[in-house]
Amino acid sequence: MTITPLMPVYPRCEVRPVKGEGPYLYGEGGEKYLDFASGIAVNLLGHNHPHLTKTIQDQAAKLMHVSNLYGSPQGEHLAQRLVDLTFADTVFFTNSGAESVECMIKTIRRFHVADGNPHRKEIITFKNAFHGRTMATISAANQEKLHDGFEPLLPGFTYVEFDNLEAAEAAITDRTAGFIVEPVQGEGGIRPASQEFMTGLRELCDKHGLLLGLDEVQCGVARTGTLYAYEQYGIVPDVLASAKGLGGGFPMGACLATEEAAKGMVFGTHGSTYGGNPLAMAACEAVLDVVAEPEFLEGVKATGDRLRGALEQMIGNHPDMFESVRGMGLMLGVKMTDKVVSRAFVGWLRGRGLLAVAAGDNVMRVLPPLNITDEHIREFVDTLSAAAADYEIPEPA
Repeated sequence: MTITPLMPVYPRCEVRPVKGEGPYLYGEGGEKYLDFASGIAVNLLGHNHPHLTKTIQDQAAKLMHVSNLYGSPQGEHLAQRLVDLTFADTVFFTNSGAESVECMIKTIRRFHVADGNPHRKEIITFKNAFHGRTMATISAANQEKLHDGFEPLLPGFTYVEFDNLEAAEAAITDRTAGFIVEPVQGEGGIRPASQEFMTGLRELCDKHGLLLGLDEVQCGVARTGTLYAYEQYGIVPDVLASAKGLGGGFPMGACLATEEAAKGMVFGTHGSTYGGNPLAMAACEAVLDVVAEPEFLEGVKATGDRLRGALEQMIGNHPDMFESVRGMGLMLGVKMTDKVVSRAFVGWLRGRGLLAVAAGDNVMRVLPPLNITDEHIREFVDTLSAAAADYEIPEPA
């Protein structure tokens, strides 16, 4: 067998995009797709958004990269903007979600070193979570499919059931450093945490001197209808990992922290060659120009309610295929029945010109651009319903 030039680690499908416009992608043969996957929650403003595109073009003509050996007017301005918009006092810029989570892990552990408790290294995480593909981030998740072939894993992580406050409290020891949790599990099947769970984790951290770290790589940056999902729970984290939609399609991420949580992150403790480059900073500024406005965020909530309502009405016509709709804002999941495999159905939709994403718990993720219209909702739901009507449910084995 001859290996392909692109390392064959992805089961790439037949969709081969060459251009995009708004919520649509176009293949190399002219095929048109309504993109309700958004690059897995990345293309918040759809494709070829004029403000984002022009901002990137203008910055590319000025300066793209210089390294973090020098002062960064672009990074300083964006960091201050994120501080002003969130709980955070300080920001470290990265290139991806996994790197943001890595920085969060290091920040949580380093805090306890600076606090005089270097033995507090264990981080409690939650089952069916996804935090990335690096060695640290796969070690932070309990999924065997991520671990297979990469042992030994990094020590220092304890897994408990998601949304189970009693189990989280029982797992705390004198070596515990903190929690890392997704307020809405993405890869795990669009599972929002309960209010009781999130409030309880915050209280446990305050009681035991732990740090609360939130992985908002997928659910953050206006996806749920607030800039970050923690706002809807009325809590304040100590550290937060952000990425995906933060650059609107340009690769970047950020680790946000309070001054107290970041007190161990001093000169020499962390770094990144490309993180915080001027081009990424410009892309994020353009995204925030649009999505951080209160009117836009309210629009995401309202559009999410309309899309959810349309989906809930539609699935009633196909009870053999769909069970329920769940999620927050425009981060929605359609739970399939045990008669249908979500990944197979998502593949069927591609042939009908619809793009969605499969997830755990036999869920189809619906992650459209945040600026879709009611016309796009109707097109998606009508095509989805027609595709479901034509889908042949496999006979039981």
